[in-house]
Amino acid sequence: MPVFDKNKVLFGEGAAHFIGDASAAPVCQILKNHPYTLLPGFCDVHVHLREPGFSYKETIRTGSLAGARGGYTALCAMPNLSPVPDSPEHLALQQAIIDRDACIDVRPYGAITLGQRGETLADLEGMAPGVVAFSDDGKGVQDPGLMREAMVRAKALGKLIAAHCEDNRLLHGGYIHDGAYAAAHGHRGICSESEWGPIARDLELAAETGCAYHVCHVSTKESVALLRQAKRDGLNVSCETAPHYLLLDENDLQEDGRFKMNPPLRSREDREALLEGLADGTIDMIATDHAPHSAEEKAKGLAHSAFGVVGLETAFPLLYTGLVREGVLSLEALVDLLCHRPRARFGLPLGADYSLWDLNASYTIDPAEFLSLGRATPFAGRRVFGRCKLTVHDGNAVFYEEP
Repeated sequence: MPVFDKNKVLFGEGAAHFIGDASAAPVCQILKNHPYTLLPGFCDVHVHLREPGFSYKETIRTGSLAGARGGYTALCAMPNLSPVPDSPEHLALQQAIIDRDACIDVRPYGAITLGQRGETLADLEGMAPGVVAFSDDGKGVQDPGLMREAMVRAKALGKLIAAHCEDNRLLHGGYIHDGAYAAAHGHRGICSESEWGPIARDLELAAETGCAYHVCHVSTKESVALLRQAKRDGLNVSCETAPHYLLLDENDLQEDGRFKMNPPLRSREDREALLEGLADGTIDMIATDHAPHSAEEKAKGLAHSAFGVVGLETAFPLLYTGLVREGVLSLEALVDLLCHRPRARFGLPLGADYSLWDLNASYTIDPAEFLSLGRATPFAGRRVFGRCKLTVHDGNAVFYEEP
């Protein structure tokens, strides 16, 4: 792949449009008469790269390549690994793989609790210099006292707590939203309170401790309302949602494991509330919750497949097609949600990191083309606009597709 000088951008007779701060852009030799759009490198604060421990699902190498293909130049990797990064020693194992194999900026999370078991706090102080934030994502911290202590220590360290909010007492074996589809098809449902209940608890703790608090993968209208009020009250809180919650709801469900994720696809009213939250600034950013699994793990239907879908290679085309082209968001607002806001909240600078897009290119999403080892997406077969032609990280091309 070509290597680019970091000092300037060369456009071929006005062939490219730039969205963002062009002052630090790398050199890109743009072919004449191609109406490309240059965007700053996206940042995804919620991905699962599965290594160490589960490299049959994904590796740092394949996950970072998938990110580059999707225009991402910074990823924050969740700690549900083996060993769990709950100590400096375990974190060092993950960091060594990142240093060796990542083609873009990959920042690890440290676990909140030892082994993500929710019983004892991890070595937050020891890990703090090497992690972007603390999270037990995939598992909610059930004990309010333990979460309070985590917040106190994270605040002292100047680190975010990024919470997977889920009350295990309310799950009852559910695996899709407890709504009309579940009732009509005989599935066990996950109630909305299992998400918004822990958010309400944690917002009280954040108000008490002053901790910088971030809510992962918001999916319900009640969650949006709680976070909107918390921001009005001046709490240091932020949140994310994912493309599938903005573009799909339970009416789109099929009897297929590629529609199973946690939290689940909710009701149409929930999806509309999320879109309102984007519009009024309640929702700070969009993250993919990229969660690859093997084909076998996703081939067992809604009831028995593993939770999780992939999203790094499809997020921008889906959101550009479904929100920007439909007049819901401007392109500038989408770039803000995918790049500037997550970087600002998580302290990740934007250097010479850019991606080049043909926004007029239309194609059908085909998981067989993915660079990720994961293939499960509810958007397989969907027609989208926007194809990444080039991604540059730190002045070097990390993804390139011939014109």
